[in-house]
Amino acid sequence: MAGIRLQKLRKSFGQYVAVADFDLEVADGQFVVLLGPSGCGKTTTLNCIAGLEQPTSGRILFGDLDVTELPPHARNIAMVFQSALLYPHLTARANIELSLRHSGMTADQVRQRVQDVVVMLRVDQMLDKKPSALSGGERQRVALAKALVREPTVFLMDEPFSALDAALRTSLRAELVHLQKTLNVTTIFVTHDQVEAMTMGDMIVVMDEGRVEQVGTPDEIYNVPQTRFVAGFIGSPPMNFFEGSIQAEGGELRFRTGETTFAIPQTRRDSVEKANNVTAVGLRPQHLHIAETVGEGAINVIVYAVERLGKETVIILNDDAGVTFRVLTDPGFKAAVGDRLVIAPDMEHAHFF
Repeated sequence: MAGIRLQKLRKSFGQYVAVADFDLEVADGQFVVLLGPSGCGKTTTLNCIAGLEQPTSGRILFGDLDVTELPPHARNIAMVFQSALLYPHLTARANIELSLRHSGMTADQVRQRVQDVVVMLRVDQMLDKKPSALSGGERQRVALAKALVREPTVFLMDEPFSALDAALRTSLRAELVHLQKTLNVTTIFVTHDQVEAMTMGDMIVVMDEGRVEQVGTPDEIYNVPQTRFVAGFIGSPPMNFFEGSIQAEGGELRFRTGETTFAIPQTRRDSVEKANNVTAVGLRPQHLHIAETVGEGAINVIVYAVERLGKETVIILNDDAGVTFRVLTDPGFKAAVGDRLVIAPDMEHAHFF
């Protein structure tokens, strides 16, 4: 087993910088998720760790071993991609055994190793089938078995569930996390899906435009976003933002946005000071409330759309300036497109940027 360290990792393609001075330390046995939008550099980072791309500068270490210049086959890694890369003319068993062709193991040892892995991944009943006879989820399980049978030091995964349907993704997420914890293999998982990141990772690395925006646990990323990008990217429905400025009035702090002011509670003053020059306030949809009367900090809005999700309802609203907000309500809340409502913020849960 080995942890992974990236030291000032940089990858450029001509003038384009795909990954900029990336520092990261992954503990032995940790499940780390690289999360960000398309083009943010997460797959390029993974390819550098795998040895498929050569870094422009910086170092990659597995434990104390510098692998920066080593070819992929010398790094003892296993990689799973978005598409299950299986040979179509071979059975599932033959595909899995192929990973051990040059292992030096005896036929009996190979048979036992394969058996242990396929039972763990519940693909033992489909070993004689070819990929064309397997479902998408079954093919991805066989690809996982093909990777795990080598007992790698590091497990790398590049959006392995993105081509699967929602129910299957949910099932395989839980299975993969259980498997990773059972085997205790250091794992780096790339995704653009925040739900995958939040539900699977011990640690999340949020990336944008080749740079690391924040590194933290799922709770830290969600509850204490360090940048506006992280705050807006994490959370479904996304965070609401109010543009404006801080004003001091009679010893109290207020945030003015348009013609509306929000009183800032004493408990949030430290957050205001840490943010320094505040130009926006962020509030999660569950921290905006439908108000019965117009009071301080209340905003007049019009219902733009209603999303009924069963256990909750998302009301999408526009103010008079055309700014869109999302509010979470109980499933029984009645609203129709065009209705006029009033929303009020819970400033105890405000984020300042």
